[in-house]
Amino acid sequence: MNKKGSEKTRHVVAWLNKAEWDQVRDYLYSMDSSLQRFALERISAWRARCANSFPVAVDCTADLVRCQVRDRSGQLTGDDLTLMYGTALVRFVNLITDRQQGRKAQPLRQLAGNLNIPEWVVDLRHEIMRGTLPSLKWCRKGCKVALEWLQQEFWSRQLGGGPDEQLVARQKEVDACRNARELLISFQKDQYQAFDDGSPEDKGKSLWQAPLADMSSLLGEIKQFALGSRELLIDVLLEDGFLVPTMEQLEALGCATSDSASPTEPRVPQTFLRFWLPLLKMLNSSSFIHLFLEKLFVELKLLSKEPNGHRCFYISAWISEVFLCNNNKFEYHFETRLQKKARMKDRIFIDRIKLRWQQLLSACLDAPCISTPHLIQLVLDDMEHPPPQETREKLFQLCSIYTQTERSEASTPLQQQQPIYTVSMLLDQMQHSSPMDSERSEDRKWADVQAERALALRHVAASPGPRLQPGQLRASSGATASSTN
Repeated sequence: MNKKGSEKTRHVVAWLNKAEWDQVRDYLYSMDSSLQRFALERISAWRARCANSFPVAVDCTADLVRCQVRDRSGQLTGDDLTLMYGTALVRFVNLITDRQQGRKAQPLRQLAGNLNIPEWVVDLRHEIMRGTLPSLKWCRKGCKVALEWLQQEFWSRQLGGGPDEQLVARQKEVDACRNARELLISFQKDQYQAFDDGSPEDKGKSLWQAPLADMSSLLGEIKQFALGSRELLIDVLLEDGFLVPTMEQLEALGCATSDSASPTEPRVPQTFLRFWLPLLKMLNSSSFIHLFLEKLFVELKLLSKEPNGHRCFYISAWISEVFLCNNNKFEYHFETRLQKKARMKDRIFIDRIKLRWQQLLSACLDAPCISTPHLIQLVLDDMEHPPPQETREKLFQLCSIYTQTERSEASTPLQQQQPIYTVSMLLDQMQHSSPMDSERSEDRKWADVQAERALALRHVAASPGPRLQPGQLRASSGATASSTN
């Protein structure tokens, strides 16, 4: 009897052993496309062995990971990716909640809630089923959340295995992100309350008055959080709905589009800037500003496919605000003491910070957008030892190729008089130029870097064909270099 009872608990599985299971699980969540493809092939083999009793969670994981692999390959358009993600998400919600249904049908939201699946993922499923496709951004977020749920609720619990170190670390990061969002949302609520309580004339001023006791306590919590997770806090700050506002947030603050600078010279609307100043001033330090700029440029580079969009404008605008805070070369001779005090209130920081200007120039060129010439000009204006005027003009000509834009009217005559420089012209001028003093040694290195960039664009300047689009420079530079040898 005992033997028969033990046999009832046995069932056939498709994988060879726990080692193979762990390997497939690790490869699926590695974010390395080649390893993920290997894992997907193993799952296909598993499915062929046990087609009638294949785990639903493994099937759903494979569908979602396949979406990520196809997304990173760049072979599908935005609409095709949205459809692919959407199908995988619908299948995930339907199959995972199906076993929870009893004889009496229950709403999907209730079933998903019982399983700790976020309600907004179910809402995505409903939109897709109604034929209203959500944005690709939300589909990607839904896929990420679904995979995290599958890893925690299914993969780590099989074959008697407890949560591994990687899963524990991932869960800690998810919890920290949630805490960061909750703190920032609380800050927003307090600021909206201060804005709503102010008179129509003083609403903008009320945002940078001394914080109330409750606000001071909240800012203290955020500062304490930043001490251990500053990088994560900045990542959350750069999500849509925080430093990159939604249109509803701008309307609530009365920030019309006319309040903002043009896309070529982006500035954060004054009211929106004052909204976040208490938090940014509290976090302000040299290390924070350096990390903040680094993260901003990383985001700007990721937006190379939509260089004129809303998000790109605000990322560029925050970079511009930081640069302008550090620029003390402009003197205000006719400014009164009160005017100066008011102007300083709208700065994230007041004391000058020694920024890494050479790295910032490279970051500007690696993230081309419509505001790149303006950002480069701000960098050059604030450098202690800027390159010669002639080198700057060549830099702006390279920049115009990157962004497919023209410079301002003040610099147009120089552009018309000078050709786009090739690498041979740059090298020839460097050989005949007089030696520079030790203070200019960094500038010579910088000129060498720009000469290498010019080499990649040599055929673009000389050829009558179409110019490179932003984001194509790196892909074509290797071919250009090999053809000149």
